[in-house]
Amino acid sequence: MTVTDTAHAVDPERGTLAKAADENFPVAPFFLPRAWRTDLMAVYGFARLVDDIGDGDLAPGGADARLLGVPDDRADDRLLMLDAFEADLRRVFDGSDGAPRHPLLRRLLPTVRRRALTPEPFLGLIAANRQDQLVARYETYDDLLAYCELSANPVGRLVLAVTGTSTPERIRRSDEICTALQVVEHLQDVAEDLQRDRVYLPAEDMKRFHVQETDLAAPSANASVRALIAYEAARARDLLNEGAPLVGSVHGRLRLLLAGFVAGGRAALNAIAAADHDVLPGPPKSGKVHLLREAGVVLRGEG
Repeated sequence: MTVTDTAHAVDPERGTLAKAADENFPVAPFFLPRAWRTDLMAVYGFARLVDDIGDGDLAPGGADARLLGVPDDRADDRLLMLDAFEADLRRVFDGSDGAPRHPLLRRLLPTVRRRALTPEPFLGLIAANRQDQLVARYETYDDLLAYCELSANPVGRLVLAVTGTSTPERIRRSDEICTALQVVEHLQDVAEDLQRDRVYLPAEDMKRFHVQETDLAAPSANASVRALIAYEAARARDLLNEGAPLVGSVHGRLRLLLAGFVAGGRAALNAIAAADHDVLPGPPKSGKVHLLREAGVVLRGEG
């Protein structure tokens, strides 16, 4: 058991929030105003916990299940856990059934009130994890985009809502960035996802490039898999470029945060390309220097 797992077993709230340090993108970086950091961490705690429920990555001991009122012998039932978590989320927005039971949702309550957040983005993230229990393959790219509408786009919308910068145009650009980042993550995690019996590469594209699932289980990618990854990476880059004007539409420290998201996606795509699109040995990683260089390009509006 890791130190984080030990902390989570004792304190589910602290253990979940500690995972922020391991995320691909900074959750609430130091340069943001303290009030924003507080609220972004509250949103992160929700998003991290719902993903951990959906992925079966909760710390051992069953503390989260007990908090949500799920019997010990059913703590491994992910759909039941998601249902219980959704019921607790609804207590955040409708107190008629009492206060939220899970400490991460009690932490979220003042953020929801301060920022006048609506339940839809949170319900979308729960729906995405529920879908992961029921759908393991996606036939078309449009099917994958519909999944990203639930699994990724709510996060960007919540960032805009917390910072008080939501407009229809910014939401559209944010959706493009978030979908792109989700696709990039899927490309990085092809091998890991396959171990979970999930394939996020559209089946129609796999057929087009003559890729079988057995090819994705190989230690390294053959030419067909590399061509498929390059094709999906180009789609993600186009989405990032479409969404990038969001950065220039805001000012100050929020602009730095959003530039970091776009730069992180571009740096990851560059790392995939530098690996000749062979993602099967593990996620290609970019260095901090490369990330900072990309952030500079985004901030200058050069790409």
